[in-house]
Amino acid sequence: MIDLHSHLLPGVDDGSADIATSVTVLERFARQGIDVVICTPHLEASRADLAPYEQHQKILASLVAAAPAKPELRLGWEIMLDRPGCDLRSPALSLGGARAVLVEFPRAYLPAGSTAELDRISQSGVVPVVAHPERYFGCTTDTVRAWRDAGAVMQTDATMLLARGPMTELARSLLAEGLIDCLASDNHGDRRSLAAARVWLEELGASEHATVLTHANAARVLADEPTLPVPPLPLGRGVFHRLRELLFGRR
Repeated sequence: MIDLHSHLLPGVDDGSADIATSVTVLERFARQGIDVVICTPHLEASRADLAPYEQHQKILASLVAAAPAKPELRLGWEIMLDRPGCDLRSPALSLGGARAVLVEFPRAYLPAGSTAELDRISQSGVVPVVAHPERYFGCTTDTVRAWRDAGAVMQTDATMLLARGPMTELARSLLAEGLIDCLASDNHGDRRSLAAARVWLEELGASEHATVLTHANAARVLADEPTLPVPPLPLGRGVFHRLRELLFGRR
């Protein structure tokens, strides 16, 4: 499995506080079969030219020295599109060294020109990977279709499928309609992971979905290749109960 979105670079944002916390998470990831983790600290697009890339490289090197050999660790950013028109073409902003960048929008509202901004980024030669589209107030399946048509890749947080409320309903709808390209943990030094979601998909008989959503499409993003289509996966209430059991245990 490949995790494109995590906050395990210690002490730089609201994620893992220290190396020991990150190492504990990475040891668990290794046992679960996660091979690559991209550390994606928060960054505002309007401050992209001030990104502390060299500092983060040094912190990453310290983490690599303390962490298990697997998973492989790479550096990226979760870039808040707080201002349109920012240049995101610098290799220092890339997602794990690829031609892609991980981007997000404000959660409380979607900018009126969100689709146009993703199209602009795509036309600049950079692949925008939209983090957790299910979290944005006002986002719909039609919005996500438009973003994908503009050249963006959709990354849903695996555990968001398990919550309650409008964001969870949207995440489930995106999966049901084949509009998610990959899953990620968005781990902040906690228990979140891809592993239970993969097991759940395989138990449903959706092994193809499991492979594409937790490995193949992430690998293709990192290799600068187009993502594979993910077939629609209609879901009933029972399958979400089973996923909760896998992640949180029986109560």
